[in-house]
Amino acid sequence: MFGFFSKFKGIELCSPMTGEAIDLSQVPDPVFSEKMVGDGIAIIPTEKVVVAPCDGKVVQIFPTNHAIGIESTSGLDLLIHIGIDTVDLKGEGFKRLVEEGDTVKQGDPILEVDIERVKELGKPLTSPFVITNTDEVEFKNRTTGKVEAGKTSVMTLKKNK
Repeated sequence: MFGFFSKFKGIELCSPMTGEAIDLSQVPDPVFSEKMVGDGIAIIPTEKVVVAPCDGKVVQIFPTNHAIGIESTSGLDLLIHIGIDTVDLKGEGFKRLVEEGDTVKQGDPILEVDIERVKELGKPLTSPFVITNTDEVEFKNRTTGKVEAGKTSVMTLKKNK
């Protein structure tokens, strides 16, 4: 009646990949582990398809297809960065499935990564998934452990503005 017993219903973001979610501090790149780009989690993928973690719009795809930026319908700026130092691969092992400006729904396939090829080329697959406009949100929950692309909620946030 007055909301005394209502549970917090924040913004939920699903995992963009199936695999193992880990704390961002464990990423072997200080740009991510020290949260210089944003805050979030990282995923070590076990399947090739990367999906949209929420409804939104694709605002940037790096020319090498190793990273994608999405603006959520709730106004969050999201970065999904596949692997560490994978920009050096110049696109090898990555295939885009969407284009900049496309509208996506949670669970829509957006990228594919050839996991075995990236490993052969010597790059870690640890993949940061961060919110770059963290000044606008408060983190309520982060999930670690086994996650499923488009299904497992990995971050719950409250919008500050």
